[in-house]
Amino acid sequence: SQMLMFTAYLAAVVALYLVPLSISSPCIMEKAALGPKPAILGHRGAPMLAPENTLMSFQKAVEQKVYGVQADVVLSYDGVPFLMHDKTLRRTTNVEEVFPERAYEHSSMFNWTDLEKLNAGEWFLQNDPFWTAGSLSRADYLEAANQSVCKLEDMLEVIKDNTSLILNFQDLPAAHPYYSTYINITLETILASGIRQQAVMWLPDTERQLVRQVAPGFQQTSGLKLDAERLREKGIVRLNLRYTKVTNEDVRDYTTANLSVNLYTVNEPWLFSILWCAGVPSVTSDSSHVLRKVPSPIWLMPPDEYHLIWITSDLISFLVIVGVFIFQKWRLGSIRTYNPEQIMLSAAVRRSSQDVKIMKEKLIFSEINNGVETTDELSFCSENGF
Repeated sequence: SQMLMFTAYLAAVVALYLVPLSISSPCIMEKAALGPKPAILGHRGAPMLAPENTLMSFQKAVEQKVYGVQADVVLSYDGVPFLMHDKTLRRTTNVEEVFPERAYEHSSMFNWTDLEKLNAGEWFLQNDPFWTAGSLSRADYLEAANQSVCKLEDMLEVIKDNTSLILNFQDLPAAHPYYSTYINITLETILASGIRQQAVMWLPDTERQLVRQVAPGFQQTSGLKLDAERLREKGIVRLNLRYTKVTNEDVRDYTTANLSVNLYTVNEPWLFSILWCAGVPSVTSDSSHVLRKVPSPIWLMPPDEYHLIWITSDLISFLVIVGVFIFQKWRLGSIRTYNPEQIMLSAAVRRSSQDVKIMKEKLIFSEINNGVETTDELSFCSENGF
């Protein structure tokens, strides 16, 4: 039974030792094979440094020299494109204070004159969604507190010279007066801003053919994970996907098909490092100011070095385990050389003299019996009165 238990234990240990050899990571590679650093797009501007989708947020993103920014566009009831991610204004404005009876209305059902009355920055300082409000300078703190809802036109003026743009749109309610023409109005606003068409990544599938005709230079971008052939047939040149939905093989396949992949939302340097090793061209991030300072992947290890480290660790661990078994065997063997009477006698400090005498007699006879090698010798001793 002991050998069976030992064999099962040894099999489990060996299996654990071999597991690391089957683990794969994009960063187990030769340094020479590392591709360029992924470009960084600011998610709704720079939302860790300023309230999201506000003019200040995009100004901060431009200061960080990001490759591009991502913004969410909605059309007001009177036809003004503005920036808002949520369907309602409750999370990022003080609409419950200014228009309490309209707090749950769709943001597109407000006229621009009403939207201008709202504060879009105080929530950021009060809720501190990224725990960064306390690190703002006094000037930035005051500026953030006074942000208002941002027009698409104003944002484009800030970013048009050096920054790319990926646009996302909210679907409008059917009762909206511009329900069927909001794409046209948004296109007019973008083209009137003077931004280069090649700098615009057009994400919505709605009216994509119209967009190609009006703005042929836009980078047609899809948020759907499809095979490369179908995407090329639809004229898609870029993908915008959540990083959890894409594998290393997907990135390689899309790159081979000349499709660029942008992954969102990547905030941690370790995740950014893994995607860098995987060859991802660009990422969208809330923490562009952090990722831009990452000079290289946090760790990068050649395959031979990785295997050597794990094998060495396995060998050292195995020697330690064997040493523990040997020590335990020796320890248990030394314990068995003691008789129960010896252990009891050593503990008999406050016993009565009669008990101690009896234990001494048992110990003497036990030692005599241990020294007798055969039953004949025991009989001989007994006959001679011992």
